[in-house]
Amino acid sequence: MNEALSTTLWKNIREFELDDQDSQQTFTDRLARENGWSLEYSLRAVDEYKKFMFMLCIAGHPLTPSDEVDQVWHLHLLYTHSYWEDFCRDTLNKTIHHGPTGGGKEESDKYVNLYGKTKEFYKSTFNADPPAEIWPSDEIRFGEINFRRVNLDKYHLVKKLRLKLK
Repeated sequence: MNEALSTTLWKNIREFELDDQDSQQTFTDRLARENGWSLEYSLRAVDEYKKFMFMLCIAGHPLTPSDEVDQVWHLHLLYTHSYWEDFCRDTLNKTIHHGPTGGGKEESDKYVNLYGKTKEFYKSTFNADPPAEIWPSDEIRFGEINFRRVNLDKYHLVKKLRLKLK
């Protein structure tokens, strides 16, 4: 992709608005609520999602998002008109599907490798390291994956203490 086209694409992605200001609950409000994030953190995750989608458009090879970016992508996919028409068709001019892993060690190794390459591509694309609080290390990204949807009206959650043994 030539530089003028990629500059225009990045401008269009940055300006793309996920929030419907006429809604009582905006996209970022919902993202914050469903993930237990602050609104500020949700807005930062949305910015990183936009960077990831830009990279997908220009990379020419597969990339793997951080879990936080993936959460934004999953929610955006639920807003089908916004995702497929307003974003993919009208903003990216490209269809970007989200495929699940097939599971197993080979797939796990593949995604760990792609995640490292994604963070390297991020650095070369944006001339900065990806923010660690949204793009954590491989060990955190792929080590802390025991997630469940929990009804907080029925259950209390208490964070596990991690003791460091000497």
